[in-house]
Order: sequence, then structure tokens, then C-alpha cells
Amino acid sequence: MRVGMYYSNNDVRVEEKPKPEIGPGEILVRVMASGICGTDVVEWYRRNRIPLVLGHEIAGEITEVGKGVKGYKKGDRVSASHHVPCGECHYCRMGHETTCDMLRKTSFDPGGFAEFLRIPAINVEKKGVYLLPKEVSFEEATFVEPLACVLRGQKQAGYKKGQSLLVIGSGISGLLHIQLAKSRAFGKIIATDINDYRLKMANKFGADLVIDAREDVASKVKEFNEGRGADLVILSTGAKPAIEQALKSVGRGGVILFFASTEEGLTFPLSVNEFFWKNEVTLTSSYAGNPKEHLDALELIRSKKVNVKEMITHRLGLGEIQKGFKLVAEAKESIKVIIEPQK
Repeated sequence: MRVGMYYSNNDVRVEEKPKPEIGPGEILVRVMASGICGTDVVEWYRRNRIPLVLGHEIAGEITEVGKGVKGYKKGDRVSASHHVPCGECHYCRMGHETTCDMLRKTSFDPGGFAEFLRIPAINVEKKGVYLLPKEVSFEEATFVEPLACVLRGQKQAGYKKGQSLLVIGSGISGLLHIQLAKSRAFGKIIATDINDYRLKMANKFGADLVIDAREDVASKVKEFNEGRGADLVILSTGAKPAIEQALKSVGRGGVILFFASTEEGLTFPLSVNEFFWKNEVTLTSSYAGNPKEHLDALELIRSKKVNVKEMITHRLGLGEIQKGFKLVAEAKESIKVIIEPQK
């Protein structure tokens, strides 16, 4: 079978690998669509593991089921989690399933940028495979995983009805945060970016105000928000200036959610007295999503409460995967780039 083998952002090759063979409890999926995630182009994050086949935002059709598999059959349309928590350890019991050791060890074989992938038995057993409703297309189903991450992020941040929101960075995750917030009756929603195209998309998908991130963001937020900083600030970019803006833009009693990774080794000094003491500001983070959050994301997509279809800007066959990675890495006039391995 053909796969997109990742060596670097500028070197993604179409190569041949044997089609995976499944064992008891496992599932083989013909991959019909696989989204390129922003983390797929973070080179430092995986440089010690290359070459490898990436792709975790997948949707496809089951072609084989292993002995003992229940609830799934050949021909079923599915999405799936590449990581699944054990549900039993200390972290899972405390509600931090995405810090579970098992979650950090589980994965697909070989990855979503391939014509076929094997879903291991543990992923099946731990409810990490999701049957697609007839209303959800394969390409829409590639948003289940990223939207689950967004759901978890807003839960970690303790979102409240009516609170003001500042989303710093209006790429795919930022736009999903905006849409989810709009569906949840947030108060004023403000978005930033340095890219005019993405600012237009933020406005289209629900932001009440968009700000060029090169301007004085904190002042504009307070001017728009009755003199207050934002109740919730979501960092959908890891750029150092964005972190500075978040600290200046958050209101008293507010929360800053670190949603995106930063450059390797980034540290950030700050004044505890200026930013925290007496202001009750909270810094928090989130990572990935658990199976329930994936199911909740799927329902949001099915019900059209979150409009994912209009976020797709590029659909490419596997032979054009290098072009897809270039589009995502450059982050210019693209939002969601989907690879269709069967083309």
C-alpha cells in the first residue's frame, strides 16, 4: 500500500509499505480522509522518531475485523482515536485521562496518511472507535479529534455562560474554539492573528471583533469589553509575543488556557505580583481528548452546531501530500487541509 512517509516538513515522500495484518480484537480500516494537524508540522516534536507515517485525524471504512471484536463489522464507517486512556489509573480517576501513561503509548499502525491502518485491540477495547452517523461525511469526521481537543480545553478552562473570550491565533484550532464558544452562549468573542485571511475566517465563524495581533491587543480588548480584560484567553498559538499578549489581556479572575505548543525549550519569566497576586488569574493547559469528548464532538458535527465543512480549504490525494504539508507549515491561505489516501 502507499503511505506518506514524513522526514521533515519539506520532505514527505509517497512510499510503499505492506498492508497491516490484524490480530484478535483488532480492526483494519481503509482510510478515506485524514486531516493534517498543526502538530504534524512541529518538526522538533518528532525529529527523534523520523521517518514515520503521521496522520491521526482519520475517517474510513472497516475492511476487516479480528476475532472477538464486537460492535463493529466490515463496511462500517468510522472515526477513531489514535490515543486512548486506561480509565483506571490515578490520572484517569482524577479526570486527567489525557495524562494517562497508556494514552501516551497507544497509536495507529502506521498512521492516517496511508491507504490502510490497523487499529490495535486496546484502542478498540477502550472505546476509541466511533461509528459515523449517516449525516457525517468522511471529510467532516476528520474534525472529530481536533474538536474533541477543543472541547477538553474549554472544559479545563472552566468556561461559563456569558464570559468574554479572547482567542489568540485564528488557525484551525482557534476557529474551532470560536465556533464552540458561539454555540455555548459566551459573551463577547474576540480573535487575533497576523494573517488577514485568518482574521476574515474568524469573523465568518463567529468572532465579534478581530484584531491584527501586531496592534495593541490588550488595549483593544479592554476598549471593546467595557474596560475589562477577557474572562478567558485561549492561546491557539505558541508564539512568545502571543503569551505576552495573553498576560496583558486577561481580566481579573480570568483564565489563560495554553492550548498550543511553543517552540522547543521556550521559557517565560513573569511578575507574580503584577499578573497574579490580588487578581486571581489562573493559568491552565489541556492536551488531546478522551473518548467521551470524541463522541461529544461527533454529535456537535452531526447536529451542525459546529460548522466544519466550510473550514475545509484543500482536499488532496496522497500523491500531493508534500503540497499539503507545505500549505499547513506556511499557514497562509489555508485552514483545513485533508488528504484522501485512496486518490
